[in-house]
Amino acid sequence: MTFSVFCILLFAALLHASWNAIVKAGSDKLYSAIAVSGSASFIALILLPFSPQPDLASAPYLAASCALQVVYTVLVAKTYQVSDMSQTYPLMRGTAPLLVAVISVLILGDSLSFTAWGGIAVVCLSILGMAFNGRNQSRKGIWLALLNSCFIAGYTLVDGTGVRLAGSALGYSLWTFFLNGFCLLCWAMLARRQAVSRYLVANWKIGLPGGIGTMGSYGLALWAMTQAPLAVVAALRETSILFGAIIAFVLLKENVAGLRIAAAFGIAAGAILLRLS
Repeated sequence: MTFSVFCILLFAALLHASWNAIVKAGSDKLYSAIAVSGSASFIALILLPFSPQPDLASAPYLAASCALQVVYTVLVAKTYQVSDMSQTYPLMRGTAPLLVAVISVLILGDSLSFTAWGGIAVVCLSILGMAFNGRNQSRKGIWLALLNSCFIAGYTLVDGTGVRLAGSALGYSLWTFFLNGFCLLCWAMLARRQAVSRYLVANWKIGLPGGIGTMGSYGLALWAMTQAPLAVVAALRETSILFGAIIAFVLLKENVAGLRIAAAFGIAAGAILLRLS
């Protein structure tokens, strides 16, 4: 992996932790997630006419990704309703790269060096150590986070394949954000029109930066998937846990101590191994 791709993925990780913090800090987690996705969809709609369009071969992957990410967004909101971000965010993000690594090698034909496997293992184990180092753990939150990790791995693998077929990482990314936000907004308006409308009008100033954050984070990751193996990109992207822990401690006033500090150093060490792979 080149140094430029490495740095871009670290920036994407910071953006990812930021938009998750916006959802967690919202008065209603589900409506906050809808505000973020809806804002991203609106921005993508504006930019789509000026972007190269993806090849038709990527269309089935766009559809599958949309279904997976809509469920993922709802699950993120539900998870944050019942547990701390500093516990469940690392858990759902730390399990997914292991699934991506195994499936991408066994099924998609990606190859990983011994160093890359080592980096993925160190990052994931450190993240899981951070997730389970807490006294006030929500069992329901843990199960929701583990379930969500399966959807994260699913849309990562689908999009990793789709963006390579698209011929345009930008066009594929914009269609992804437009479809995801549009479908989520349609569901919200059918199910909870009045409540969602009031929340969106009152909180659009929060949803807009969240939309920019999620677009920047995943858009950069999709581009990186055309430059490096999916498993390496997925694992390095989860250095967002470092930024998430800092945000949870400084802004959300959650307790981040003990093994979580040691795990942060482990994540940094894993990132270095991935850079060297």
